[in-house]
Amino acid sequence: MKLYITKIILGTLFLLNTFISAQTLSKNQFQVKGNCEMCKDRIETAAKNAGAKSANYSIDSQTLTIETVDDKSADIILKKVAEAGHDNEKFKASDETYDKLPGCCHYERDSKTVSTIENHDQHQKNENEFYVKGNCGSCKARIEKAAKESGADFAEWNAEKQTVTLKFDTVKTSADKILKKIADVGHDNEKFKAPDSVYKNLPGCCLYDREIGFGEKNPKVHYEEETKKEDHSKHNHDSEEDHSANENSGEKNIEQVNIIGSKAATSISKKDAGLIFNIDKKELLKAACCNLSESFETNATVDVSFSNAVTGTKQLKMLGLDQKYTSLTKELLPEIRGLASAYGLNFIPGRWIESIQLTKGGSTVTNGYESITGQINTELIKHAEKSETSLNLFADFNGRAEANITHVEPINDHWTQTFLLHGNGTFGDTDMNDDTFLDRPKGTQINAAYLLNFNDLEHSGFGSHFGINFLKDERTSGQIGFDKNLSQKEQSLYGVGIDISRFQVWNKTGYVFKGKPYQSLGWMNQYVYHQQDSFFGLRNYAGKQHTYYSNLIFESILGNTNHKYKAGASFMYDGYEEDYLTNNFKRNEIVPGAFAEYTLTGLKYTLVTGARVDFHNLAGTQFTPRLNFKYDFTPQTILRLSAGRGFRTANVFAESQQYFASNRSIQVLQNGGNIYGLKPEVAWNYGASLQQEFKLFGRKSTIVADFFRTDFQDQVLVDLDRSPQQLTFYNLDGKSFANSFQTQWDFTPFKNFEVRLAYKYYDVQADYLDGRREVPFMAKNRGFVNLAYSTNKNNKGGFWSFDTTLNLVGKQRLPNTSTNPAEFQLPTYSESYAVLNAQISRNFNQKIRAYLGGENLTSYYQKNAIVDFKNPFGNYFDGGMVYAPIMKANLYVGLDVTF
Repeated sequence: MKLYITKIILGTLFLLNTFISAQTLSKNQFQVKGNCEMCKDRIETAAKNAGAKSANYSIDSQTLTIETVDDKSADIILKKVAEAGHDNEKFKASDETYDKLPGCCHYERDSKTVSTIENHDQHQKNENEFYVKGNCGSCKARIEKAAKESGADFAEWNAEKQTVTLKFDTVKTSADKILKKIADVGHDNEKFKAPDSVYKNLPGCCLYDREIGFGEKNPKVHYEEETKKEDHSKHNHDSEEDHSANENSGEKNIEQVNIIGSKAATSISKKDAGLIFNIDKKELLKAACCNLSESFETNATVDVSFSNAVTGTKQLKMLGLDQKYTSLTKELLPEIRGLASAYGLNFIPGRWIESIQLTKGGSTVTNGYESITGQINTELIKHAEKSETSLNLFADFNGRAEANITHVEPINDHWTQTFLLHGNGTFGDTDMNDDTFLDRPKGTQINAAYLLNFNDLEHSGFGSHFGINFLKDERTSGQIGFDKNLSQKEQSLYGVGIDISRFQVWNKTGYVFKGKPYQSLGWMNQYVYHQQDSFFGLRNYAGKQHTYYSNLIFESILGNTNHKYKAGASFMYDGYEEDYLTNNFKRNEIVPGAFAEYTLTGLKYTLVTGARVDFHNLAGTQFTPRLNFKYDFTPQTILRLSAGRGFRTANVFAESQQYFASNRSIQVLQNGGNIYGLKPEVAWNYGASLQQEFKLFGRKSTIVADFFRTDFQDQVLVDLDRSPQQLTFYNLDGKSFANSFQTQWDFTPFKNFEVRLAYKYYDVQADYLDGRREVPFMAKNRGFVNLAYSTNKNNKGGFWSFDTTLNLVGKQRLPNTSTNPAEFQLPTYSESYAVLNAQISRNFNQKIRAYLGGENLTSYYQKNAIVDFKNPFGNYFDGGMVYAPIMKANLYVGLDVTF
């Protein structure tokens, strides 16, 4: 009997213990950083030694799955994992421990910063704060629906901040329950990770970066502990009374993520094989970004210079070569090329720009064959979670005024429309160097665009973007007093008139295959009509261009996502008609083409290799191979290599209009080609870059050094040296090359203060008819300094911003004028100079911003910008010898208002 009772008691205790264990044992996933099998062993061992019943670490998903007795023990385990050297979502390893890890274990640490182990008790993350990953409107709808289905009375997800605001009855549900449901439908968050099977079946537009922190498509999130603590204290103070009432009445609580910080204004894509700079709208607001030509004032990679002392136009140069060798696209469609080359930078207003992607060296073959030194792609404003209208007003102290209106409106869950309107006018007579010529033209521009976007990738798999743009630009320049309405025969003054009309319509449509988010089909189409009527003194130039472009791209994988490929076909038609003096030039360029590109992704490397073949009716069959390779020695040390070929047809008249404001006669030395009697331009570009990140002053610091060489197999040379009275075009016979070296250092010495330093060296030479010479108007040495500081936001969201940029330009070789009379001769080399720009802006809240700035505050200007300006119809008159600014300091003011 006694033995029987003992067995009953023991059995009951065993069942009770089993029941209690089953009730308290929980299984959770946490984000932990690691790279390799050594990391996996170290993390799992640390977790088990800290009390985990089981521990399994996935290198691919960067997650640690553990079974624990209670939630509190999970914190102890994650702390031990951090002590072993691995950052996770609750604790950060000390720098000393991290540095002692083997080289292969040095994971990337800058995606998300949490408290260090030593400071965790003083700076704990607010337990009511969460983030949820996603990309688009479909993600927003899915996240909010899941939250409401799990008991939330209110849920709002913010794509830009990657934050969710929840309102719910704590009696009926909990934050954990809601976040678990959100993970179940495919969205990782700081407490739960979505199942791989669910994530893989999301539409292509919803496939966010699953590594710790946010990826390239989303803001980089970090917790600035000091600021967060202040915000949290303020939140507690403001809501103390409400919280007390909630405790007494059982009212609903609001839980919100407060994330401080966003993606950098300019960043280098660490995942792309090519050297790509992503320029955000925040960067464009640092200067008077009135159009694309002024969008690079705070960027060290692109050189911006005046190309003419009469028309006041600006041109870009990259890797030591003229703008025409860089592919300039809008929405990944060909934009500034052909007849638009001279003035096209003025056709994209700065306030229309959402972002810019700048690629150094040969870009992907899917975007065409014309890129030689790189690609600059501009994306227009077209995304908004709610209806938003913005007004920008700008004026400078020399008679220039601009107005921009942008309106983005979601029509419904799938449709969004954007209205863009720009107008500018220059009305004052500006002559700062007293040569009787206007330093910049007078005139007006009206520019309007409408964009319509459709996104139903989640259900039907389709997405589409439609755009239409019309522009009218009229400019008058020359001597003060010139009347454009009178013919040249009726007046003695020298004048320049430029009238441009431009119309564009385009569409991009994509389809993501159901159940295959990695497989898609895209088709892009665009039609452009461009017309220019102009005169330069007694010299007339007019041109018309019709362009149709089509590009079909299929993308998929070979076995798995480590092996991706693209294949497709393109078609380009350019119809040109030009009149210069009494000469008429007509031609049609018809270019069908095909391409393929393969991407191999390994643990530490990415290889992108592709080729295209184009059947040009005038330039013959052209083969264009390109290769980009990236190797991560560590997450902080990245090597990139690139090589590729490009070709283009030269538009010698349209691309050399800066020399029309002179009395040079034009001569084309034909060489048997089918375009002006010249052959196409063909060049190879090779590049290498090293990107190194490290900590300085306790903050992220980045140094990038790159070297690029461009070798021309054939080139149309623009020879200004044969005679000061002649402009000669001919094909290269010999060598032409450009060596470009740049090093750039970005760092933050203290909070809210950003510093960018750069040095550039160029060696650009060509074999002209009379021997090898340096290409004119190219400084061998350039220096760059950009400083940006902003104050902390006040309780209304207001803050101050201060930005300044200093450009140091070394001496440049000038065209030979030795046969001119002594008073009309230029030195062999220009002098060095410095240009300082600065801007102060005040954000009063999230709706109103005012700014005051100055350009060329050093007031350096070229005093002899126009040769023989007193006799503009004489043999020695030349307004194309420009190597420096032609205007002194200029101040401007502006206002941004968002409704």
